[in-house]
Amino acid sequence: MTIIEMAREMGKLIQQSDEYKALMDARTASDNDEELQKQIGEFNLVRMKLEIESGKPEPDQARISELNEQLMSIYTAVMESENMVAFNSAKDVIDHLMNHVTAILTAAVNGEDPETFDPEAACTGDCCSCGGCH
Repeated sequence: MTIIEMAREMGKLIQQSDEYKALMDARTASDNDEELQKQIGEFNLVRMKLEIESGKPEPDQARISELNEQLMSIYTAVMESENMVAFNSAKDVIDHLMNHVTAILTAAVNGEDPETFDPEAACTGDCCSCGGCH
């Protein structure tokens, strides 16, 4: 089996994992949440209005301030939505898994033993030198 074939097999295993299934369930719930989708649409509309106003030769600073406040209010509502919180939580879990996998592969390329390398144990606390564990 080639490395590429193994990567494809790993991709299939990831898609069969509980972490991936939870992410897909959370994505579906968010996509089907009519109120959340309405809020996202409103957010995008206000963002476009803000971009248009900001791009004018003489932008109305009061209008920009008003649109910024609207944007932040909608953003907060979106991010606090039950389905968005669940989606972000599931995404954090899968991101952690993928960072862990990537760290093991990177360590192997750098000569570490992939059987024993533990990315979290190798953490120095200095994120500048890290591929990510969180």
